[in-house]
Amino acid sequence: MPVDVSDPNKIGYIVGGSLQEGLIVRLTVPPQRVQEGAFVVTESGNYLFYGLVTDLRLAATNERFADEQIQERFTPALAGMLQEQALYTNLAMYPVLMVDRGPSEDDPEYERFWQEVDAGKRERPRPKPIKTIPSHLAEARLATQGDIEEIFGKEGDKRFVIGYTREQGYPVRIDLEKFVQRSAGIFGATGTGKSFLTRILLAGIIHHQAAATLVFDMHNEYAYDDVASDTNQSVPGLQTKFGNKVFVVGLGKNAEIRGRRPDLDLLISQRDIEPEDILLLSRTLNLRDTTPTTLHALYASFGEAWLTKFSKMRVGATEEIVDDNGKTRRVPAPDSVAAWAQEAGTNVMAAEGLHNKLRRIFDKAYLVEEAATEGLQQIITALESGRHVILSFGEYDTELDYLLVTNLLTRKIREHWVKRTDAYRTGKAQTPPRPLVVVIEEAHKLLNREMAVQTTFSTIARELRKYYVTLLIIDQRPSQIYDEVMSQLGTRISGWLGDEEDIRAVLSGLSGRDKLRGMLSRLQEKEEVLLLGWSVPMPLPVRSRRYDAKFWEDLLGNKPSPLAGVADPTELW
Repeated sequence: MPVDVSDPNKIGYIVGGSLQEGLIVRLTVPPQRVQEGAFVVTESGNYLFYGLVTDLRLAATNERFADEQIQERFTPALAGMLQEQALYTNLAMYPVLMVDRGPSEDDPEYERFWQEVDAGKRERPRPKPIKTIPSHLAEARLATQGDIEEIFGKEGDKRFVIGYTREQGYPVRIDLEKFVQRSAGIFGATGTGKSFLTRILLAGIIHHQAAATLVFDMHNEYAYDDVASDTNQSVPGLQTKFGNKVFVVGLGKNAEIRGRRPDLDLLISQRDIEPEDILLLSRTLNLRDTTPTTLHALYASFGEAWLTKFSKMRVGATEEIVDDNGKTRRVPAPDSVAAWAQEAGTNVMAAEGLHNKLRRIFDKAYLVEEAATEGLQQIITALESGRHVILSFGEYDTELDYLLVTNLLTRKIREHWVKRTDAYRTGKAQTPPRPLVVVIEEAHKLLNREMAVQTTFSTIARELRKYYVTLLIIDQRPSQIYDEVMSQLGTRISGWLGDEEDIRAVLSGLSGRDKLRGMLSRLQEKEEVLLLGWSVPMPLPVRSRRYDAKFWEDLLGNKPSPLAGVADPTELW
């Protein structure tokens, strides 16, 4: 079939395929012109079909010509003719979307069609999931910038450039409003740039005011300036660029984050800890099956003060008493664990065992009998007002600290956002709560099969979308995250993954996952990511944006940093 060589984007024509297995395109250009994952468009009748290249295969009309060095057997002219006619390349196209463009301009029905569209009598043409296939010999071409904008949107309307097409470098945008409506995940093997990609997304959300964000910053990476470990280049923090829009919280008294004092030192009152918060630490603290009974008895005895009272009890403390017969004997001291257990009717050994294990909690310096300021409430107030909170853990970087604090704070947030949403839906409040995205690193520690059924995070992933709260999870081992949680992720952005189980987990629940599997395993490390799911209309591998000076110039223009020229940054707040 003759191809218009004046159009550099045309690559071939349809020679076969099916809706289920995909389409076969006979290339009319050298195979090196097309890469796996390329965005391909086919025009047939009134329809445009959009798809991805999933495979390239060499073929021949006669296998003899493919097996032999025909250049050595024939003259150059004859060899060239044979090679052109007998050897060819087929491309596998995975069709994803289609759009009915309506009649062409020279069609008599053209004006009536668009009059009906403008009058609302006919649906305006837009991309829809694939339902049919193009005809034989329909031309196929690489997508133009107009095609990319048709599918992924134009600048504005909270559309944010996340990367660029690999062939022509056209900008690819995600819909931030849709992105924050459902939980999402950023995945990739260690060292593939997950933290930089997270910074880019957070910068987009902050700049476009798509939602409030709460970042649990386990490694103290997001708030203040840092230095990249592989390039030694300076990496600006989010507060450096956004000033008082970002509220930095440090865990513990007199906290320091990369040599800087945060806006708030978070101290937690012991009365804020509930028995359920301790049960979430069962694996970390190696708690026994008797723990729920003991905790229930403690709360029944002391209410909100149970942790404070329990921490002041002594294990093994006894005193001598003289009984009615004048004999001296030792009994549990009044302030001992055993004395309380006997009075409460619970097992003494179980109570003393729990006390010994909870010493790891009692000894936490950020957990005080009564905090001078309501730090947890200050965080919630900041989020409600549209600020973005980064909670840095500083020196408290153990799994126990991370699990305890994140679960406690998300439980408080869940209670508050559910209450605010119910008030809005019953007419007691005029506006809904501000959308909130909770960002957690090392997600498999909180959302593995054992923990997911207990933590507040799994509840957020499953249920809290209708209460305007979603998750953004960052992890290098998605296969260790509970399947039910993975199935709730609307948008998935993944860098290179080498483990087959991790690849399977990222693609689970998605149509066409078998066709995308190889694409994900062949991404270029630190350069490319695969976009999947809710906020992108179709899967697409892209070159990720760089977190550099150009990124900030594109996002903020030539505005100076909000901190520039300020002797004391705290003056901004």
